Amino acid sequence: MSLAVVTGASRGIGEAVALALADRGLDLALIGRTPRLQAVAKTCAERGVRVQAFTCDVSSETEVAKTAAQVLHDLGAPLLVVNNAGIVRRGPLVHESEIAAWDEVIAVNLRGPFLVSRAFLPSMLVAKRGRVVNVASISATLGSPGAASYAASKWGVVGLTKSLAEELRGTGLEALAVLPGSVDTDMLVGSGFEPKMTAADVANTVVYLGLDAPAAMTGSAVEVFG
Repeated sequence: MSLAVVTGASRGIGEAVALALADRGLDLALIGRTPRLQAVAKTCAERGVRVQAFTCDVSSETEVAKTAAQVLHDLGAPLLVVNNAGIVRRGPLVHESEIAAWDEVIAVNLRGPFLVSRAFLPSMLVAKRGRVVNVASISATLGSPGAASYAASKWGVVGLTKSLAEELRGTGLEALAVLPGSVDTDMLVGSGFEPKMTAADVANTVVYLGLDAPAAMTGSAVEVFG
C-alpha cells in the first residue's frame, strides 16, 4: 500500500483528511501534539489500513528529523505529505503584538511545512513519485486585522508551495496548496466568521489534489471558499 503523512491530524481538517485517505486505502503516518491523535489513528485503522501515530512539534527541527526517520524506517517513503498543522493567535494589532506570539505562529504554520517537506522529500525523490499538499488559508489572499501573523504565515505557505513546485519540475513530484475559507472547526471560533463548509469538504479537495489531480496542476493554490 501507499503511505500518506498528515500533520495536525488529531482534529479538524487534519482528522478529516486522515479519514478520507484511509477510505482510499492509504497507510498513514499521523503527526500531532494532542492526546486525541491516538483516537483518530484507531478510527483510521478500523478502515483496514496500517496507521502509526507520532507525537511531534512540527516547528522543531530535531523532533521533525527524529519523527521522519522513524516513519521512513517503519513505513517507508510517503506517496503524499499533507502539511496541515497550524495555529492562530487573534487579538493584538501588529504594533501591540508580542514577538514570542508572532514567532510561534510563523514557526508552526510556515517553518513546520518547510521542515516536514525537507525531511521527506529526499526519499520521495528517490522513488520519483509523490506530492506535497500544503493547507494554507483564504487568509493567504486577504488582510487579517488582529491576525497578521496568521495571514503572513499562510501567504508564506503559498509562496513555499509555488517555489517547491518549480524545484520539483521533471522529478515526478508535485506541490500544491489548498486555501480553505470558513471551516466549521475549533480554529474558526473567535474569528467573527460563520462556518461555510465542513472539514470533510476541505478534506475532499486535499485528497483530490494529492491523489487525483493532473500533474499539470502543480503549483496551484486552490481556493475552497464556500
